[in-house]
Amino acid sequence: MKLPTIKQLYYFVALERNQHFGKAAKECFVSQSAFSVAIKELESQLGTQLVDRTNKNVTITLTGREIATQARLCLRDVEHLTEIAQSNKKPLTGKLNLGVIPTIAPFLLPKLMPCLRESYPDLQLYLREDTTLSAHKHLMDGELDLILIALPYELSHIEVMPLFKDQFVLACHQETKILDPENYDINILAAESILLLEDGHCLRNHALSACHIKNQEAVSRFAASSLLTLIGMVDSDIGITYLTKMSQDSTLLHNTNVVTYPLEDTSYREIGLAWRKGSSRAKEFTLLGELIQTLTPQSNL
Repeated sequence: MKLPTIKQLYYFVALERNQHFGKAAKECFVSQSAFSVAIKELESQLGTQLVDRTNKNVTITLTGREIATQARLCLRDVEHLTEIAQSNKKPLTGKLNLGVIPTIAPFLLPKLMPCLRESYPDLQLYLREDTTLSAHKHLMDGELDLILIALPYELSHIEVMPLFKDQFVLACHQETKILDPENYDINILAAESILLLEDGHCLRNHALSACHIKNQEAVSRFAASSLLTLIGMVDSDIGITYLTKMSQDSTLLHNTNVVTYPLEDTSYREIGLAWRKGSSRAKEFTLLGELIQTLTPQSNL
């Protein structure tokens, strides 16, 4: 059985990403005719149609999409093989693609990056900020090596390393008229007084669960697209919200009239690293997780 070449897989992944023969050929630094021949040869070798050429725009078939996903994983493993050889098997060297969710990235990465440069100077770290579901998809497609996410979150085919607890706090205007923060009772909040991030941000669901928000009428129909917007609304005393210790300790609340109050110990989310099951770099990822834990005094998992 004749197997596809690395070049063919590389070309096909480029085609699936660009959805255009000309753009994909240009990205691969070959002529469009040579590129098209390579794709046809790949289809012939695999015995299946990967691309629908009947339309003006390129359409990847269902089988083609599945093969593109596996091709990305194969190419990533080949890259890692080369990196191992070049680095003499030193951990955390070469290229590493890390996905981070937006409610972690601006608070943890400024602490992490200097430590990584000092501890692992040969590591080439590429960052991608994304929601949990999207980051997981890119992880399983081979575009990311591991992801830094908030838990609990139901994701398949991954290994998870819990790192630390990130406690929730109540955030409101320092002279809020919405509630008495010293005598806070979540069960008597006015309708639409709780402001949260929009669907797609796991912090919304974590806040609803960890802060025991059962009265949905108290949750505002307005949903912020970012923490910055959320804080702006709270600073205008339009509502209250729930932040985490990680964001509270940052500059997010500087130059605002927003103050925070502690909640019960059970109100927290967990921060963790996740990677594909069976990854050959699991030991390296564990080292990265241990480094992150040294930066977080709340590491108590």
